[in-house]
Amino acid sequence: MAWLLDGGLTRYKQLLREPLIQAILLLCVLLLVGLFWGDELEDGRHKWRKYFLLLIYIPFFSLLNKQRLPWALGALFVGYGVVLSAGLYEWLENEQQGVPILNISYLGFSAMLGIGAIVSCCLASMSRSRLVQVLFSMLTLALLYLQFHQSARGFLLATLLTLMLLVVRQLRISLTKLVGVSLSLMLIVVVFAYNSDVVQERWSQAGDDWHKLQAGNYSSSIGYRLAMWDVGLHGIIQRPLEGNGTGMAASYFDHAIVTYKDGIYKELPHFQVTEHYHNDWFEIGMHLGLLGMSAFVFLLWAWYQTFSRCYLRMAGIAMISFIFLSGLTETFLIFYRIPILLLITTAVAICWQRIQLEKEVSMRNQVSQS
Repeated sequence: MAWLLDGGLTRYKQLLREPLIQAILLLCVLLLVGLFWGDELEDGRHKWRKYFLLLIYIPFFSLLNKQRLPWALGALFVGYGVVLSAGLYEWLENEQQGVPILNISYLGFSAMLGIGAIVSCCLASMSRSRLVQVLFSMLTLALLYLQFHQSARGFLLATLLTLMLLVVRQLRISLTKLVGVSLSLMLIVVVFAYNSDVVQERWSQAGDDWHKLQAGNYSSSIGYRLAMWDVGLHGIIQRPLEGNGTGMAASYFDHAIVTYKDGIYKELPHFQVTEHYHNDWFEIGMHLGLLGMSAFVFLLWAWYQTFSRCYLRMAGIAMISFIFLSGLTETFLIFYRIPILLLITTAVAICWQRIQLEKEVSMRNQVSQS
């Protein structure tokens, strides 16, 4: 409503020049078109509708300007701080994961902590002040330490790999230094893991899952994911170009497991209700085949280009790396709240950088005229 009252529709030509907006609109249009060959939308499991939450980027980005940016930036930091404080309280006082009072699971809270650690690492690398670098580095370690006490293995691994990529790229490390940095990061991981009962418990659970898998029992976290990816790959191969239709991903799994591979997965619905494929690529591929997967590739490329055009390549690399790695074990694009946090962070960062670039250009013009 604020966007419409602000005359946002009159600026649609300018908005359409933004690569990220192009990619979001393309993905949403393909999902709507995919409804024409999806025929079981009445089962109520409409997780695919969460893809349309990506559209919030358009009005938010359009509304941002020099006057509104401080308010948006303040709201972002305050909102993140409130959720972080609530999660920290639950962990310290109630020994619970996530933020139950805000209906945020341990998965969502872990992803939020990972995003915070990556953003603070980027800010540390971009700052020229030694004090600011130290403060943001300490914040990165603090958020990472808290993330180690959440049970989300996939998001933790995505955060660690993204942080390592940032450090390697920032320092432009030689092979010798790379070994040193890797050992330092490994030491941090070992210390954090040793002090985390959650990590040790999840490691033990992974061993139990592996033993079950060897016995042909897929009723475990790892086994369930492997089964879903196996069925998902089968479904994509059957209809590679257009997929099975928007809204057909979950129902396809329930129907296919009855006969697929002599029904070795047919008991899985008793273990967990099928809602998505725990993988961005299989999920979008089941809905829209290669069309959807190509749109997803375009989305990642456009997201990076949005940062690259404003000379924030490192931030772009960090963003895309985290999205890609998180999407290997979770259906990240339709995850609760977290893509919204990434989109808002992106819009604020781009608006801030463009204002700074405009200031530099203005100062150069004044110098040249004088």
